[in-house]
Amino acid sequence: MKSKSIAKTARAAPRRKAPPKALEVPPPEAPSSGWTFFSNHAYVLFTVAADPQARLRDIAERVEITERAVQRILAELEAEGYVTITKEGRRNRYKVNPRRPLRRSIERHRTVKSLLELVLGDGR
Repeated sequence: MKSKSIAKTARAAPRRKAPPKALEVPPPEAPSSGWTFFSNHAYVLFTVAADPQARLRDIAERVEITERAVQRILAELEAEGYVTITKEGRRNRYKVNPRRPLRRSIERHRTVKSLLELVLGDGR
């Protein structure tokens, strides 16, 4: 009998559920999910078009990717003729080829220049 009474007293009272937290809504400028209208390649291209002497670190910070990813993307853009990279001392200088057509068939009738003008304005 003693063991039964001990078991009864050892039971904890049922816990009440915590009230649900208020919905956390992201700030208006933050995307609600992970997708964007442009790829990281486009963001790197926009960045070097706006700042041809940007360092890899600066590009990575602006695009929110790693420096290694920026290196790979720039190598791909250079290999396809979208960007020319020249060394100036210890720094790189990037020159975007505005006459290159966009890559996919749905957009191939447009050039890099039209994309840059759309995103960065007419001054590019």
